[in-house]
Amino acid sequence: MFTGIVEQLGLISSITQQGDNLDFWIESPFTAELKIDQSVAHNGVCLTVVEVSNTKYRVTAVAETLHKTTLKEWKPQQFVNLERAIQLGSRLDGHFVQGHVDSTGICLSRQALEGSYLFLFSFPEAFSALIIEKGSICINGVSLTAFHLGRTEFMVTIIPYTYQHTNFQWLKEGDSVNLEFDVLGKYLLRAKEVGF
Repeated sequence: MFTGIVEQLGLISSITQQGDNLDFWIESPFTAELKIDQSVAHNGVCLTVVEVSNTKYRVTAVAETLHKTTLKEWKPQQFVNLERAIQLGSRLDGHFVQGHVDSTGICLSRQALEGSYLFLFSFPEAFSALIIEKGSICINGVSLTAFHLGRTEFMVTIIPYTYQHTNFQWLKEGDSVNLEFDVLGKYLLRAKEVGF
């Protein structure tokens, strides 16, 4: 479980293919603190640390993960947002994030304002029941508030600190992003579907 508050930027050092899987070596400032079997969110995708070596660690993405996320588009020397799992007793500054990406979206536009950045994203209409005006949305592992909600698009505002400390600074029109909708909305929708 995560909060959507990005801790560090990690640099993809190398990518190798093993059958249907991809292995990613990531350079990170907190690599020395990691242990094998720990969960780390990478652009919002929960991946398990399988190897640690000096300043780098390795994670593996299976075919299902590659199909549902942007990981298949990743390249060496690309920066990704990193967050380690929350610890019991710590503050929850974002919202509950599972690290289970629901879908990808597309950055339709970005605009620098006086003191913030405005982004417009599209998403598949099949997920329209899972997002509400002023509700929580996780984009590339960042907990944000959606507004100006349409049937297949929404906006978010990024403050300068978040912009400078996440890979939103490099996000451009046409780029794909990982989307995780609020888990509470998913449970409510499921309860409605099964008649609770």
